[in-house]
Amino acid sequence: MTDLRYQLEQAAALIKQARNIVAMTGAGISTPSGIPDFRSPDSGLWEHTDPLAVASIFAFRKHPEQFYRWIHPLAHKLLNARPNPAHYALAALEQEGKLQAIITQNIDDLHTKAGSHKVVELHGNLREVTCIQCYDVQESTAVFDKFLRDGQTPRHHCGGVLKPNVILFGEQLPVREFVAAQTAVQAADLMLVVGSSLEVAPAADLPLLALDNGAKLIIINYHPTYLDHRADVVIRDDVASVLPQLADMVLDKAPAS
Repeated sequence: MTDLRYQLEQAAALIKQARNIVAMTGAGISTPSGIPDFRSPDSGLWEHTDPLAVASIFAFRKHPEQFYRWIHPLAHKLLNARPNPAHYALAALEQEGKLQAIITQNIDDLHTKAGSHKVVELHGNLREVTCIQCYDVQESTAVFDKFLRDGQTPRHHCGGVLKPNVILFGEQLPVREFVAAQTAVQAADLMLVVGSSLEVAPAADLPLLALDNGAKLIIINYHPTYLDHRADVVIRDDVASVLPQLADMVLDKAPAS
């Protein structure tokens, strides 16, 4: 039996035994959909860019055009991306009653597009934009369509700059979503971390909260995390391959070995 097969069987057994499972996902679950992550060598978004210079709320208010110039090529990928097998695997686990919630650090809306319903978006989303001058909120489709065509910084009819409803550096997480995430984690008896480096606080503290409340922990991520030594199972492999296999084993759809 291969190490991966053994790890998958361990993880599947824990999921089958659990009654209240919460998943937390990071950028790594969406890289197979063509969305770059933030920290991978050579391909990470911050490899050649200072995040505080383009993606902080302070930089946005002072030089919004720099933010929009930086995000223009990424916006194409974000808005055109489709869910991959990892997203669909989590949706299948939710549909079968195994997964109580997905807490995501991603802004790409791919969990919802894959059919998941109980999604807590810690870092916001691109579905809406807000004017930073008059605070009017509007649906973003027409705004981004125009932006992708002309590359101009989007503005409200009042003249204020429109900001995507995502959390930039220097902004607090939305209180309602963070409280919902904490509540879900405290009730969980198993937490599944998928594609997260667990380096961005306070989201990175949520698995620790689960452990402190007696939950089991499964981590599926290419790179090491600070909680690997406390996890019950750690799988360092392609989430788009591993997660569907794991879901099939849990739902008794896996072929006989």
